[in-house]
Amino acid sequence: MLGMPAKVTKGLTVGSTLICDDNSGAKLVQIIGIKGVKPRRGTQSKAGVGSVVIVSIKKGKPEMVGKVETAIITRQKKPYMRARERIKFEDNACVLIDDQNLPKATEIKGCIAREIVERFPKVVAIALAVV
Repeated sequence: MLGMPAKVTKGLTVGSTLICDDNSGAKLVQIIGIKGVKPRRGTQSKAGVGSVVIVSIKKGKPEMVGKVETAIITRQKKPYMRARERIKFEDNACVLIDDQNLPKATEIKGCIAREIVERFPKVVAIALAVV
């Protein structure tokens, strides 16, 4: 797995709700787990842009509601540092992926952060804009 080009502050925890930004059928999801993170005792797991999370679908197509899926966080409200600038987005968003880190959808509606370009090139290929 490749490293991140920026110091991403992790602004999302277990229980945070995200907008699903693709055309897979899910509209609103909630984080129920974070892959690759083991918190210390008494603390919560945290995730940021580029993190792979396990989500439960809360709103969307009736056949998808209640399913547990894997997703990549593409935007977050909490600011984080790039080379000499601070980046933040208007909302928290994610894209659903499968086991091989390929997107389940064919189109991503909003923009995605530049930090996920190296780690997930197939997700970037279907995105409208990279910020």
